[in-house]
Amino acid sequence: MYKKTILENGIRVVTETVDSVRSVSMGVVIDAGPQDEAPDQSGLAHLVEHIMFQGTSSRDAIQIARMIDSAGGQMGGFTTRDYTCYSATVLDDYHTYALDLLGDILLNSIFPDDSLEREKLAIMREIDGSRDIPDERAHDLLKSFAWSGHPLGRPIAGTPDSVRMLTREDVIYFVHENYLPTRIIIAGAGNVEHEDFVAQVRDAFWRMLHPPPLPDGKEVQEKVPYQSGVVIEHMPVSQAYFSIGIRAKPYAHPDRYGLYVLNNVLGSGISSRLFRRIREERGLVYEIDSDYHAYQDDGMLIIEGSTSPEYLMQVLGLTLVELWKLMTGDDAADEDEFWKAKMNIRGQHIISGENMGTRMSRLATQELYFGRHILTEDVLSHIETVDAGVFRRMADESLTDALRKITIAVVGPEMPEHYSISSVQDLLDSFNK
Repeated sequence: MYKKTILENGIRVVTETVDSVRSVSMGVVIDAGPQDEAPDQSGLAHLVEHIMFQGTSSRDAIQIARMIDSAGGQMGGFTTRDYTCYSATVLDDYHTYALDLLGDILLNSIFPDDSLEREKLAIMREIDGSRDIPDERAHDLLKSFAWSGHPLGRPIAGTPDSVRMLTREDVIYFVHENYLPTRIIIAGAGNVEHEDFVAQVRDAFWRMLHPPPLPDGKEVQEKVPYQSGVVIEHMPVSQAYFSIGIRAKPYAHPDRYGLYVLNNVLGSGISSRLFRRIREERGLVYEIDSDYHAYQDDGMLIIEGSTSPEYLMQVLGLTLVELWKLMTGDDAADEDEFWKAKMNIRGQHIISGENMGTRMSRLATQELYFGRHILTEDVLSHIETVDAGVFRRMADESLTDALRKITIAVVGPEMPEHYSISSVQDLLDSFNK
């Protein structure tokens, strides 16, 4: 059963009671992230999330770790391009205890200077490590090129140079300006009773005062710029890793259900078109898939995979052809493909919902993006309505234009005899004629 309460200071509390489990997953989602950073402070929101676990006015980092371990639970945080989340999953006996600990971390963290420097070093190692993983690097290159000049295009963790320059004062100012009660959602899912949970949230966050009327909330973002084209980075690897981006709709757009189905038909799973026609029928790749990445301000349909450098141009060409045929109706999805896609989405949605962490995450993100809870039955009902007519309308309204502004990122060895920026751009140009 879903319930929602707005506290006196503006914090939104949402819960879903599941009596049949012994666990409780809780999360504090804050509508603050990279979009709230100054351009020269890339990685600040991510650093704040790290340093929050390094000690409060009454507990040091070791005590915090021991407390959650002794409860048999898990606690952590993560930063996305849209928001920051602090979460915990514990036995129902300890959920008050864990909620109090989350409140202490978010209200009373002291951000020790020595811990700050250690976390900055750890993040710089994290950045260096991700640059050594070619598929992740291609993904990051795609977004940074397509959304150049916008927060969506900046790396969440920042760059080594930007992280190195961040200070304790930057952290304190960011928290003071952005960790406001009207931008906080606290969600709980599992063996939890709503009114008790609300009372415990009120106790744990009672010192968080309502912000002044002005400024209230976040500034309205300008239209997101999007850049098509080709970017290539060379690495000493044997394969060529590619990420193809097609601009899509933001998270809350009504066409999102059609995009989920389109993505499933195109590249989600071993029966998808891309996997079947490029991997199974031709053996040109080991794996290839697609995913719909959606945010508050924009979205992108991304196709990713890897192949031998000598086959890259062929794989890119085949991928673009399959994409065009499906999106424009030249090779429309048939009844069997629609049925498979809908059944796959239905099964994944229901099965993942048996995890309390997933349920908690859905509660919080639905409140963030929509301001309400969307029942599983409603989600599946919308998926069921997607058909060839929906695809045609989406293509007429936006997808055909998006297909003429594709972005491609490649990470691989320097082999100009097989591929280059100019050759990949020529492929795109010929595709768009």
